[in-house]
Amino acid sequence: MKYPYLLFDADDTLFDFPRADAEAFAAMCRLHDVADTAENRNLYHTINLELWAAFDRREVSKEFVTLERYVRFFRELGLPRDAAQANRDYLSALGRCAFPLPHAEEVCSSLVSRGHRLYIVTNAVASVQRSRLQGSVFADLISCAFISEEAGAAKPDKAYFDYVRASVPGITAENCLVIGDSQATDMQGANNAGLPCCWFNPSGSQRRADLRINYEIQDLRQLLDVV
Repeated sequence: MKYPYLLFDADDTLFDFPRADAEAFAAMCRLHDVADTAENRNLYHTINLELWAAFDRREVSKEFVTLERYVRFFRELGLPRDAAQANRDYLSALGRCAFPLPHAEEVCSSLVSRGHRLYIVTNAVASVQRSRLQGSVFADLISCAFISEEAGAAKPDKAYFDYVRASVPGITAENCLVIGDSQATDMQGANNAGLPCCWFNPSGSQRRADLRINYEIQDLRQLLDVV
């Protein structure tokens, strides 16, 4: 067994985040009397992506992102709404939405049956991610979830992966593999920490020339031939 310890990103690697996000946004709209239109969804997603990109660049905190996105969203719409409550309602709904990506459950189950230990490495909001994991098909397959706000550091910082390694007995830089969809956080983080990595790239995006990517897959089932 080449990599007994597997460090999986959660959203867009194991979980279908766009589907969960759509349902949670719809729930927020119902509670706050906001029109759930394509135009409003696009506005929200534009604002949200810009703020999370700033978080990835370490310019703002996660707490700032999650509240500020609704402050800007309602300001753009000219709606007098409680941004903090809207954010709480969105996150609460998101915590109830745990949709696995195609083949994710069968792949994880096969890996566990082979003797691999599976871990989650994520920058997501801790309360949301733990709720989703507990209510998901992965609950009995994941050994532990390491969430950035609990770790005191976030991907792609080396300190985050140092925290993970210090928390898992037996793990080394040679016997673990980071698996994720994001070059900016998952692959860059593995590079920063000196860990091997596998890029899950179902959309066929272009690979960054400055990154070391040991493996690239477009279907999660291909991971079974890598590890």
